[in-house]
Amino acid sequence: MILYATLCWVRLVIASSACLTAGMLWNGESPQAKEVEENVNSYFNVLQGFLLLSHGSTVGAGPTLSSSIHESVKHVVDCSFRLMKEHVSLYGKPILFLSELPGSHNKEKKLLMPQIVGAVWEACSALKKVPPTNVTAIGRAMTQVAVSMKDVLREINELKPASSNPGDETSDNTPSKAESKPEDDDISDDDLGSDLSPEEMKVAQLAHGVVSETLVVIKELIRTITGMLKLETPDDNGKFVGSLEKLLKMCQGVGAEIDEIGACLYPPQEIDAIKLALEKMSSRINEIQQEVESFPTYSEPFLEACSGLRTVLKEMEAQLNCLSATELTTKMQNVAVINQIYM
Repeated sequence: MILYATLCWVRLVIASSACLTAGMLWNGESPQAKEVEENVNSYFNVLQGFLLLSHGSTVGAGPTLSSSIHESVKHVVDCSFRLMKEHVSLYGKPILFLSELPGSHNKEKKLLMPQIVGAVWEACSALKKVPPTNVTAIGRAMTQVAVSMKDVLREINELKPASSNPGDETSDNTPSKAESKPEDDDISDDDLGSDLSPEEMKVAQLAHGVVSETLVVIKELIRTITGMLKLETPDDNGKFVGSLEKLLKMCQGVGAEIDEIGACLYPPQEIDAIKLALEKMSSRINEIQQEVESFPTYSEPFLEACSGLRTVLKEMEAQLNCLSATELTTKMQNVAVINQIYM
């Protein structure tokens, strides 16, 4: 559990200090070098305290929460260093030409200072979005997996069957793309081969069902995990958090297989690769369910979602096996016909 309230307090101190520092840069009165030095020292003292606090807040945090904390803290530090760099450069540059008199030199940098200070404010404000617990952090990471799956589902929905009448594209004396724009080498969406044959459309429809059911499983898993906030205690020696991290990796593995299936749907479809992805998914879903069932409590809808996903996985595997057998039979018949021709 991170020291959330203290982090927010330090966030306000840093942001206030940033505004105090940069505020002197456009009020028309440049401070003396001693004032700049004191201001910078004061700011970095606050920043150092913030870093110590953020480091202490990672105690008991798993890899996912630690990564989230580190990312937010790094953003604050990067913005702060940029602010101090610009702050010092405005007053550390010697006057070499008459055009660089005080109050007129580095005007462009002075115009940038409000933006830099605003970046510090935004970085500090983003700290309040840091997940307060391991459960929340892992839940958000799983949500990202679900978002990626939704993208694959959207891409599947965009697939369309090939035109049954090849003459439709050149009817009404309409010139083809190559004839109308011979100089255009850009590749349009229609050139990417998203038009599927009836057999390929059937595979895409089966994949749509698999992705949809997988999304249901991930959503139920997130709902199950977020209901376990009270189970996260400092006394479990990280065992509970370790289980959640394991679940997250499994979910990310399922997400990778979904991405693979989505990529294999474009013609020519890679049926063998799809089969392999389905096998891996089936194994991962079994592992996820076993891990969830080891918790003191778990939801019945989650188990039902897993069962529903297994059903569509088996259905798609069976259909792909049928398509492969049909394709093999067709190829053998074609070979037999060719042999008869040349005999």
